[in-house]
Amino acid sequence: MASATQSRQDFSGEANQLANKAKETASDAMDKMKQTGAMLGETAGKKAADVTTAVGDSMKNLGNKIRENVPNEGYIGRASQSVAASLEQGGQYLAQEGLGGLVEDLGSIIKRNPLPAVLVGIGVGFLIGRTMRS
Repeated sequence: MASATQSRQDFSGEANQLANKAKETASDAMDKMKQTGAMLGETAGKKAADVTTAVGDSMKNLGNKIRENVPNEGYIGRASQSVAASLEQGGQYLAQEGLGGLVEDLGSIIKRNPLPAVLVGIGVGFLIGRTMRS
């Protein structure tokens, strides 16, 4: 009887050790997953900033090319100069402010003009729905 009690205690001790080891392993795995997630988020943020800057630079370059290659006179000249100026200004804004500045400005515009923002959202949703249906 003493040996049965001893073997139950040994088994119980081993089970507790295995359970503690499993907890430690799970805890280590969760810590590694958290660290990996944080690194991925940081990397994604940097990539988004790099892409935003690159898009801004491309817009500025496109504005310059339009300005250089399209005539300056007449109705088409004025329209092309306006498009070129808008592209250059938008590109400069994106390159300087980045995605964070864009999100902040968009948020403040929506706060100042909530009804038009809702209407624009409904319109965009309608257009996306029609496009997806076709």
